[in-house]
Amino acid sequence: MEIILREDIKGLGYKNDVVSVKPGYGRNYLIPQGLAILANKSNRKMIEENVRQAAHKAEKLKKDAEALAQKIGDTVLEIKTKAGESGKIFGAVTALQVADVLAAKGFEVDRKNVTFKSNIKELGEHTVTLDLHKEVHHEITLNVVAE
Repeated sequence: MEIILREDIKGLGYKNDVVSVKPGYGRNYLIPQGLAILANKSNRKMIEENVRQAAHKAEKLKKDAEALAQKIGDTVLEIKTKAGESGKIFGAVTALQVADVLAAKGFEVDRKNVTFKSNIKELGEHTVTLDLHKEVHHEITLNVVAE
């Protein structure tokens, strides 16, 4: 079943993308929740027109995301957390902690845009990906140290 997404859905696609999903997922969840519409001929034409009109705005958002990635550059973030003697931390480093540290340094990044390759549960250096735009992804180094 082909549908057109009405907003970004992590792991599936971005707004106005035409994606193929299982019929039950589309009929029972995405369409009733207002997250997608059926990809028929008239809806495709309507979305194409909306995309043409929004192209200028999208280009500006992409440029802003690229500028933010340039500003962040090779910044190394340091997060202090409680840890045991073996180097394991209590709990895990969260996206909210990373977003707060970035905000303290003057970079506004939503916590939903912070992605970990794996859960960070040990002290040391780790790589974190910032999804600033659907085409702009920036990796930063995260240094987790004991308090």
